[in-house]
Amino acid sequence: MKGLEFDFLKVTVTDAVDIILVALIIYYIYNLIKNTLAVNLLLGMVIILVIHWVVDALKMNLLSTIINQFMSVGIIALIVIFQPEIRRFLLLIGKNTFLQQNKAWWGYLFGSKNIERDNLVRIKPIIDACKSMKKSRTGALIVFVKFYDDQLFANSCELIDSKISKRLLESIFQKYSPLHDGAVVIAENKIKSASCILPLTDNDKLPPQFGLRHRAGIGVSETTDAVAVIVSEETGEIAYAKQGRVRMNVSFGELEKLLNKDF
Repeated sequence: MKGLEFDFLKVTVTDAVDIILVALIIYYIYNLIKNTLAVNLLLGMVIILVIHWVVDALKMNLLSTIINQFMSVGIIALIVIFQPEIRRFLLLIGKNTFLQQNKAWWGYLFGSKNIERDNLVRIKPIIDACKSMKKSRTGALIVFVKFYDDQLFANSCELIDSKISKRLLESIFQKYSPLHDGAVVIAENKIKSASCILPLTDNDKLPPQFGLRHRAGIGVSETTDAVAVIVSEETGEIAYAKQGRVRMNVSFGELEKLLNKDF
């Protein structure tokens, strides 16, 4: 394809598309790793590359051999080190596909006209439970996932597999309940499990008042496609975590809209 010609280079339409795609990938990677430990890992790798270049230039054979051995694992080391970020990147791509972004239209075309009404029926007990827990200052962490990952949740949770109920949610997070520590996981329109131990976020720039409940909610939203609703035990304030970002002081109207939009 014929492109623009200059004295020192030739730029085609394909080259322009290539540059735009690379820029988008860099932008998405930046959004995934900012404010996480991955930034420090990446910086450490850059420092090792600089040292490698210096020791080669200075003919320091012993140190150069050691660094070469370390770098020989190459792509395998990158996959192991950046496994959480790679997982998040693939999830981000999947969530932004045409089919995912237009699922409401597809549901309408295939006869699912009552999806929004059904969602309101399922979400209402959750909203009511959050209202009650906010009033009583009961700490809670409710995680919503589209696909229940047995490896991630089942090994560290108590299986419930029950219909979503306001009273059940309140009883789980009640202070003296044996299940109140940890998170409740909701999937497939059911309370799948409770007392789940979740990975904490690596973000070292969160406010100091964020406790384990907030950090766990943010952490699970970083590594999976889940969203988390957090009720603060100290203030009763409701927070909403998605893709590693947290929205504070969410009203019940906003919470209902967010849950309907994401699920």
